[in-house]
Amino acid sequence: MSDNKAVTKSTKRNLLSRIVKYRWFYLMFLPVFVFAILFYYAPMLGIRLAFTDFKGVKDPIYVGLANFEKMFKMQGFWDAFFNTLQISGLKLIINTFGAVILSLLLNEVVNLKYKKAAQTIVYLPHFFSWVVAASIFGLILAPSQQGLVNSFLTNIGIIEKGQEIYFLGNNKLWRPVYYVINAWRDTGWGTIIFMATLAGIDTEIYEAASIDGAGRFQKIRFITVPALVNTIATVLVLNLAKIMNLFESVFVFQNDAVIRQSDVLQTYIYRQTFNSGALPNYGYTTAVGLVKSLVGALLVIMCNQISKKLRGRGIV
Repeated sequence: MSDNKAVTKSTKRNLLSRIVKYRWFYLMFLPVFVFAILFYYAPMLGIRLAFTDFKGVKDPIYVGLANFEKMFKMQGFWDAFFNTLQISGLKLIINTFGAVILSLLLNEVVNLKYKKAAQTIVYLPHFFSWVVAASIFGLILAPSQQGLVNSFLTNIGIIEKGQEIYFLGNNKLWRPVYYVINAWRDTGWGTIIFMATLAGIDTEIYEAASIDGAGRFQKIRFITVPALVNTIATVLVLNLAKIMNLFESVFVFQNDAVIRQSDVLQTYIYRQTFNSGALPNYGYTTAVGLVKSLVGALLVIMCNQISKKLRGRGIV
């Protein structure tokens, strides 16, 4: 017993000495820790509202699984659920492979000044907020002759004056336009990790390929692309875990004309809370948020298993 007490005291003393030694690191970490507790963990206590009928006026009334039963019977919920998977999943694929193609093109630029200028240009849109992006494309795609696209289409004779296309209000065009805007804003920024991978390829491999008579496209096919495969898989796996967290980029382009095509889970929760036309049922919206989080957690677990098989280690 005395030996166990001695070991315990020694362990505590070592722990205390390490804390004292690295006190400044702990002090630097403290704001992040407090932020995480306040904005990530403390709000989790609100999960209990998912099992209540709570409209913010009277005390919550426990209703068990009634909110979940209501949710699974609501067509609007299922539309938003599948829209989230479809829009976010296709956006991920387009942006990832768009970034790969752009990285391959940038990697072929020999002049360093032109290469840096091109990288700066393609990175720049990422620093625009989604509100600014929505304002810019709202003007470009305006359904009048003031809109750049409609004006151009009228001038070349594709459409007649007075028959302008409402791109952001058309059920068939909203998603393609959304994907194009997302690619414009995020593809350039996505090239950073791929450019870093390309920078790590040994130049002697390219020199050896040149000696063997390989052309530019053969080098890309047999050297560059294989070097990117593992990075592409890793980026897809890591981002797959976040596909349920889709809100701002959709919300700023959304309108009543395309709500069936554009509504995702987070905008659905927003509308049920603030635009329902009656007192919002916070219990119901909390239940929707809980289901979204559980699906996101399931995706993280799946991605972790995929990452273990692809990279030999997990992401969490």
